Amino acid sequence: MRKGINSLIGVVHQQMGCDVKNGDVFIFIGGSRKLMKLLHAEDGGMVMYVKRLEAGRFRLPEYDTQSRSYSMEWRDLVMMVEGIKEDPEQRLRRLKAERNVYTV
Repeated sequence: MRKGINSLIGVVHQQMGCDVKNGDVFIFIGGSRKLMKLLHAEDGGMVMYVKRLEAGRFRLPEYDTQSRSYSMEWRDLVMMVEGIKEDPEQRLRRLKAERNVYTV
């Protein structure tokens, strides 16, 4: 998945027939399901977030044939990004980030 922000805006307009400025979050997941890009409009401009998994794969939601998309609620998106299943005690395999705190 090599598309940048402008190319993804084009995909939203041309292939999905949506207005990227409507407040929705548009999710793009690579074929290997290890890379996810989130595109949405904020005050002042467009924002793109990228997450690449070092371990595990993103799990796709159910496809809605009527809307031709994978519609989901915000909480479902957060759970997908974090690797949480419906049971909060279960998590999909993810690399644990090492966190160091630096003070100045």
